Amino acid sequence: MAALADELARSRVVTVTGVGGVGKTRLAGRVAREVQYRFCDGAWLAELSTLTDPALLDHAIAGALGLTDHTDRPPRACLLKQLADRRLLLVLDGCEHLVEECAPLVRELLRRAPRLRVLVTSRRPLEIAGEQVFPLRPMTEPEAAALFEDRAAAAWPSSLRPRSARAEPGAVAELCRRLDGIPLALELAAARLGALSVTQVLERLDDRFRLLTGGARGELPRHQTLRTTIGWSHELCTPAERLLWARLTVFAGLFDLEAAEYVCSGPELPAEDLPLVLAELVAQSVVVREDTPPGPRYRLLDSVRMYGAGWLDALADSERMRRRHRDWYMGLATWCELDWFSPRQAEVAAMVDAELPNLRLAMEHSLQDSAEAHIGQYLAGTLWFCWVGCGRLAEGRYWLDRAVAVPADNPATEETRLKALWVLGYVAVLQGDPAGAVAALDECRRTAERTGNARALAYAEHRTGCLALVSDDMPRAEALLRGALARYEEIGELNSNVLMGKVELAMAVAFRGDLADAVRLCEEVRDVCEEHGERWTLAYALYVLGFAAFGGGDGVRARALLEECLAIDHAFHDLVGSVLALELLALITLEGDGGAHEGDAVEAAVLQGAAGRLWRSVGLPLFGSRYFNGPHALCERRLRDRLGARRYENHVREGARLDLDAVTARALRGPRPDHESLPDRGRVPGARTRSRSPETHRPAGSPVTGTGETAG
Repeated sequence: MAALADELARSRVVTVTGVGGVGKTRLAGRVAREVQYRFCDGAWLAELSTLTDPALLDHAIAGALGLTDHTDRPPRACLLKQLADRRLLLVLDGCEHLVEECAPLVRELLRRAPRLRVLVTSRRPLEIAGEQVFPLRPMTEPEAAALFEDRAAAAWPSSLRPRSARAEPGAVAELCRRLDGIPLALELAAARLGALSVTQVLERLDDRFRLLTGGARGELPRHQTLRTTIGWSHELCTPAERLLWARLTVFAGLFDLEAAEYVCSGPELPAEDLPLVLAELVAQSVVVREDTPPGPRYRLLDSVRMYGAGWLDALADSERMRRRHRDWYMGLATWCELDWFSPRQAEVAAMVDAELPNLRLAMEHSLQDSAEAHIGQYLAGTLWFCWVGCGRLAEGRYWLDRAVAVPADNPATEETRLKALWVLGYVAVLQGDPAGAVAALDECRRTAERTGNARALAYAEHRTGCLALVSDDMPRAEALLRGALARYEEIGELNSNVLMGKVELAMAVAFRGDLADAVRLCEEVRDVCEEHGERWTLAYALYVLGFAAFGGGDGVRARALLEECLAIDHAFHDLVGSVLALELLALITLEGDGGAHEGDAVEAAVLQGAAGRLWRSVGLPLFGSRYFNGPHALCERRLRDRLGARRYENHVREGARLDLDAVTARALRGPRPDHESLPDRGRVPGARTRSRSPETHRPAGSPVTGTGETAG
């Protein structure tokens, strides 16, 4: 740890290399936690071992950093721009299968972000200029023996383990030598001491080694030592344990018990027996159990997964298991979409965040097969709430573009294509891409009219109205949105999208001067949201109510409404809603609310500066709309008059140094419970909370659980 920390102090990119199971991830995570104090923006983990599509590399790293970008820029451009002035440590874990893609990305990041340092774990180096390779050697025999004793004691308490490892020091030393001091191999062997003595474990491993070396007591290469140990552990498993081991390899990263029961059960492995079999694999260090915000989850270590995947292929069962995996996550996405419009909205956001690697895998599997591409379309469209509501527009655009690129030659799957089209149009509107939005929504509308699909027609009309709203065509926006709401009512549709349509209509009528009708519409939305426990749409209704209250001269009510709006939007990583609320709060801060808060021109300028920085990640500032820009323009004119141009620009620059976390806390005058309602992304496991000055900025994120090659 000390040597690696010193290397990080000297070099901007360090790659920890070593054989599988040697503990690269654990070492990197521990060192990142120890040195994070050197980086004002913290240490962040991007776990890449489960990423199968290289095209998602930039999305995965941006997501791990909690970077939100609502524009249609390539994700790498967003990554480079947002990291340019940050001082942070980025940990890229498990890169060996993505070296060709990671190398140019890291090279460009280091060139464009001069205060960035990168710590990589990989079985092979990136081979880029300036890279310092840090080979992680296996343990010495005394270290290996200490680890073996520790893991044996943890796995099998003395009351259940009659044969103590301490009673066989010679056998322990020999075993550690034969296992080359590889931590994962030692853990797998220690897990067997409940039924075998150390001598018996050694004898069985020795027999297997001799078989592989032609009967001689020769040494195996270290990469074969671990595979041999995993194979020996596999042989000692019961048939049910071996079968479950193989089937679990279809998961990407973490999975829960319910998913394992559905995907992996069958006649040979009844669902009611699976929890006990899974518990045995956990006890044998084959499967690792972790506690996450959505609840307990499990994972296979990379080397163990690779071995099990080979057995699944040998059983000729890989394709069937992948279909079952896809079917489970299609069901999960369906459940999450339904529950988004409920009091479980925050739970859904946490669930999707945890399951994103598996959802990606399900979409990838579906879109690779033309016969099942409609399932990929269904998934990409059904996850609209993840793309729009949880700040993942860029990744959503990637999947939706792929989904609608599939030829529309199957009338039976037309419904899924239409949904993918209107969701694509919605995402394109929010990204500030009117051409992309019009193309998708026009195709959706034409097809819906031809086929008589009333639901798709309503959504196409709604999102076209949304495009008119941000394009300043208020009469057309009002007409389209009223028409869409009438269609929704006719077909009995009620969900977050329908309520958002009513909020967007309220924005249109408010901008045209009818504040009373806007308030009426948003009060109706608030009542329905409170009845159903909906929070995401509620935030936008609160924004319009705050706008109307300020316009009506009630600054105290306006501030309270906008603070609640900002707290909710921040919890959902919704950058659009957050920055709209900040713009209006800046004006209220300048004027004072007529209550406890007097006017503060300096603070208002700081808020405007922070909002200006955030707009760069949203797209065209205030959508390029003179209506949305009204509060900002008024605030800026008055600030320049009161502060003078020079002081105003100085305070704007001060605000531009604040990230979303810092400016939200500042605008709300202290933390709110809503900030803790959803899990964040990317913090290195166990990272300590540090106080930060207002000038410090970091990507929005929070702790995740530890992962890696070995629990040791």
